[in-house]
Amino acid sequence: MIRYLTAGESHGQALVGIVEGVPAGLSISPDYINHQLRRRQEGYGRGGRMRIEADAVEILSGVRFGKSLGSPISLLIRNKDSQNWTGKMSVGGSPVGVEKVTVPRPGHADYVGMLKYGFEDIRNVIERASARETAMRVACCTIARALLEEFGIFIGSHVLGIGPALITDRSSIDASIGKYSRAACGAYKVTEEADKSEVRILDRKTEAKAVAAIRKVKKLGDTLGGIFEVLVTGAPVGLGSYVHHERKLDGQIAQSIMSIQAVKGVEIGYGFANAGRYGSQVHDAFGMRAGEIVRQSNRAGGLEGGVTNGETIVIHGAMKPISTLAKPLKSIDFETGKVVNARYERSDVCAVPACSVIAEAVIAPVIANSFLEKFGGDSVGEIKARYRPGSRRGPESRGSKS
Repeated sequence: MIRYLTAGESHGQALVGIVEGVPAGLSISPDYINHQLRRRQEGYGRGGRMRIEADAVEILSGVRFGKSLGSPISLLIRNKDSQNWTGKMSVGGSPVGVEKVTVPRPGHADYVGMLKYGFEDIRNVIERASARETAMRVACCTIARALLEEFGIFIGSHVLGIGPALITDRSSIDASIGKYSRAACGAYKVTEEADKSEVRILDRKTEAKAVAAIRKVKKLGDTLGGIFEVLVTGAPVGLGSYVHHERKLDGQIAQSIMSIQAVKGVEIGYGFANAGRYGSQVHDAFGMRAGEIVRQSNRAGGLEGGVTNGETIVIHGAMKPISTLAKPLKSIDFETGKVVNARYERSDVCAVPACSVIAEAVIAPVIANSFLEKFGGDSVGEIKARYRPGSRRGPESRGSKS
């Protein structure tokens, strides 16, 4: 099974990642990973850090002649900005004379991290809690994404809304997604369309409203959050399990999305809207078309009982506004005990488009592991020999006389 670890600080020398459990024979190139890293850095509302860093991954081990070896894969992303932080982020030396951060930002990990680990300098929390860490997460998870694509499983996303600019009429978007989702690579097609927008919103009127909203809050010294949708197409029936709680795929997906910095809500399909409807308006009725079982809707979001049902997997995530405000809220200086303005760290005004790209990445190992649990082997060739997507044929094709 695939698992990964990341290490590194926001302004340290580099971000480091190790990915293990990747089958041998998988094609992996820095260019493939770097494409996803570039997507993570884009989006209207990003801060000055994105103009400094041009993230590029170095593959240090586990790959030979462009193919995985089955051994751990180690990755490195250098922090260009670290050259400006050599004194503040020295691995050795002494903290004497280095500015100590003692004022936490409301809504950030500053306060809880300071108390949990007994730090007197919140810089120790800021550096690791930073969303900069997600650059390496995207790099690690893109390897799992490559494995899924080998078997026709594709992941994509788009943004549904930023702040007050929210798509209210989904009919045209759902029609477009429905058209794409009939192909295994449909999620990738949705992503291609979303990437043409600087806020990754498919509806042009909502896109314009979102850009205007970001521009407005930037002038106000404030920040904006939003909602994004992740789609997975091509997943066969039967990934995950209803047998034990920790093997339910929807639970694993929810955990991965919630692990992203600033994400405070997640649903599978239309979970919250479904909660206010009758069951007859929620559940996806069966039908037959050309001898195959089909669903007349997909409100469950492709998962029933923690198991994939063959429909497009649909995930919604809610990102809160970023905690760092140019016009800060009140806080406490832990050194003096006085009420002061919260500290300002260079930050984004809105990072929802980037968050949707990160969400694409973090669910890849989750889905890949459920795939390997069902069809796994030590090499890509062995898995291909075993892989059977499963039939959607009706009862007659299964020998039933009923």
